[in-house]
Amino acid sequence: MDAVLRDNPGAHRYELHIDDQLAAVVEYSDRDGGRAIMHTEVGEGFEGRGLGSQLVRYVLDDARRQGRMILPYCSFVRDYIARHADDVDLVPAERRGRFNL
Repeated sequence: MDAVLRDNPGAHRYELHIDDQLAAVVEYSDRDGGRAIMHTEVGEGFEGRGLGSQLVRYVLDDARRQGRMILPYCSFVRDYIARHADDVDLVPAERRGRFNL
């Protein structure tokens, strides 16, 4: 299984490709002083392999590298951050309550 993760800024989404097939996406919008994460989706036939979590990890690592704040409107990303306390700092302190973090 050859996995490729990348930001596709033209489509406003991060993508995870498996053997040249689009397996998962995280859609975003740059606004409100951060990167608003709107939706995560794992394609049919790719569910149950942890690919969504793998892609979210990539998204959060990319935000950290860029010094970018995350606004986790997507419940999957919000739940991931809640389970990984080391990532809560990516959400602006004054906005954490809005996201129950």
